[in-house]
Amino acid sequence: MRHAHDHSHDHHGRHGAHHAPATESYSARPHPEPVILDIGEDMGALIVHTGADMHGVEVEISATGQDHRRSHKEVLERAINGRPAFTAVFDKVRDGSYTLWVDDTARARGVVVRGGAVAELDWSR
Repeated sequence: MRHAHDHSHDHHGRHGAHHAPATESYSARPHPEPVILDIGEDMGALIVHTGADMHGVEVEISATGQDHRRSHKEVLERAINGRPAFTAVFDKVRDGSYTLWVDDTARARGVVVRGGAVAELDWSR
């Protein structure tokens, strides 16, 4: 599976500048498109299953011991076997151990991702 949405945030807008009307956020809509993961050799993937209450929440990931170097994915609504599922999908994750963060708090430490494999966490309960 591959998650094609990478984005950065520009928080340096000019004051008083005219802004375009707000558009629906990326996470607000369901995502029926397939997810293709880019994995192999020393790159794996991690899928975090959550409840609907985490829809739109950013989950951050950092290599163990590198808490200050994080990347993130949003929890998106997808479908699994025709039923709604709320997941954060991390692909191209180098073989190793990771910490997952929500709201700057470590939620899981020591999460192992192996090259060529898909690791899964279930936060839906």
